[in-house]
Amino acid sequence: MNNKESSLNLLPIEATLKSGEEKLTYNGNNIGYKLINFWQWSVSDILSNATRGRFAEFIVGTAIEFDNAAVRDEWGAYDLESKKGIKIEVKSASYIQSWSQKNYSAITFSIKTSKYWNTENGMSIGTAKRHADVYVFCLLKNKDQENIDPMKLEQWSFFVLPTYKIDGYTRSQSSITLNSLSKLVNEIQYSELREEINRAYLEQIKSLSKNTIKP
Repeated sequence: MNNKESSLNLLPIEATLKSGEEKLTYNGNNIGYKLINFWQWSVSDILSNATRGRFAEFIVGTAIEFDNAAVRDEWGAYDLESKKGIKIEVKSASYIQSWSQKNYSAITFSIKTSKYWNTENGMSIGTAKRHADVYVFCLLKNKDQENIDPMKLEQWSFFVLPTYKIDGYTRSQSSITLNSLSKLVNEIQYSELREEINRAYLEQIKSLSKNTIKP
């Protein structure tokens, strides 16, 4: 790499919302495919781990009436932010996977800390921690392979916790099982999600206020 290339200062590229009707072209000529064809090909399997995780974020986003005109931030320090400014981390799990199984999957959620990714310089900065105010654990609970459908929100259950309770979880700081999670908070349904997120946020704020050392 020459000195000119090594001194490039490329700023982050801001993604714009696509409709799916955008055409693929070669030298200005339409090749007969649209962006929607790529989406159908690449993310129709919403049972797969990676796609299900992003779909769970979307589900939680609908509950808080997020701005779906904004593009998902792949490198954000947390997954969602409500109109009230509540920062939310979303985790998902499912008993049934898209591959063949001899047994249902054991339900475990990641709760690992992370550093903040600075898109301005492409580097992780700061101390590894949990950046969200609230964690939402999403479980696709249906165990019937014949009718499992992640788009039917009654097939999901949710567990909402303020982040300080995750920070104080002593058994592990990298993951939490469904059994342990159930001891910390009750399972809720989609219709209760917005209210529980607001409640957990208020609890988080109160916890931070109590722990603040005043002069």
